[in-house]
Amino acid sequence: MSPSVAVVTGANRGIGRAIAVAFAAAGYAVLASARDPDSLADTVAEAEKTAPGNETVVAAPGDVQDEASMTALAAAAEDLGPVHAVVANAGVPGPTAPLHEITLEQWRDTIATDLDGVFLTFRAFVPGLIAQRSGSLIAISSMTGKRPLPGRTPYAAAKMGVIGLVRTLATELGPYGVRVNAVSPGYVAGARADLVLRRQAEIRGVPHEQVRAEVSSTSPLGRMVTAQDVAAACVYLAAASAITGEDLNVTAGVVMY
Repeated sequence: MSPSVAVVTGANRGIGRAIAVAFAAAGYAVLASARDPDSLADTVAEAEKTAPGNETVVAAPGDVQDEASMTALAAAAEDLGPVHAVVANAGVPGPTAPLHEITLEQWRDTIATDLDGVFLTFRAFVPGLIAQRSGSLIAISSMTGKRPLPGRTPYAAAKMGVIGLVRTLATELGPYGVRVNAVSPGYVAGARADLVLRRQAEIRGVPHEQVRAEVSSTSPLGRMVTAQDVAAACVYLAAASAITGEDLNVTAGVVMY
């Protein structure tokens, strides 16, 4: 019997890589996707080492801004076995600047990747999940979609849009046994968070270390989030059969609503 398949977009680094590895460790066959499949070599190698039963881990091209690419990704996933989980993780940080300094091109690129990309990813897989009357769709949103963060308007708009998409789609697909949820991480330690925090420091005219310390101090746990924290939440939601339409905070307590 073929193992259940988990599909992860943006799986070539950071959160996406951690999610792919976590699903492999949980016994799923994994289809790890990114625009450049060659960039997935490290993800595949790490996931294969973690898989308890030599589950299949496959790298596949996938551009979440391209409709045909997502259709092809869904077909490739079905060739591996029954698709159980689809994690729409691919995204861009977008600009960090006051709204009036953000160009229309920057705005549209952020929305196209972080919101349209979730729509196109999910839409490609929904018919198959409806047909099998089961499955779990998981979108990576952000706490920035739920609370103000100056200079981050395109990103915040896209991530709040993801939450609305998830809640509505969960209502649509519930009768077919398909669940839809979001994970909203806080600052995830790594290169992307460093870039955003440095730009926040520049805008405010304060040292980068001060902004970083402020981020940790707002957490009851006194720390930032790791990619593995986010990955664990995704694996949990994939298995949590009574949870749908939820927006799960993974913020070390910074956001509790």
